[in-house]
Amino acid sequence: MSTLFSRKDKHMGWAQPSHILIVVVLVLLLFGAPKLPQLARSVGESMRVFRSEVKQLKNEEEEDEDNPKTPGTGAGATGTGSTSADTPVTGRVIDGNSK
Repeated sequence: MSTLFSRKDKHMGWAQPSHILIVVVLVLLLFGAPKLPQLARSVGESMRVFRSEVKQLKNEEEEDEDNPKTPGTGAGATGTGSTSADTPVTGRVIDGNSK
């Protein structure tokens, strides 16, 4: 009995052909054959969107490295920022005491 648990088999990994076949059969049973093309399309579209977002983030990081911002000029910096003193501010004043 102890040899059953101590046995080192080099084929005991996940990527055996029988395991992959079982997973394919389970996917067919869960989603059904008619829905598989739609599922593949949505997975492909999701992968394209993910890749484009990753590429966009990499490009933004490269731009940031090439053009470092000067301290105090960002949107969160104190000062006038991108708004002018002549630009009217619209909105509603909320008083904490009123109900």
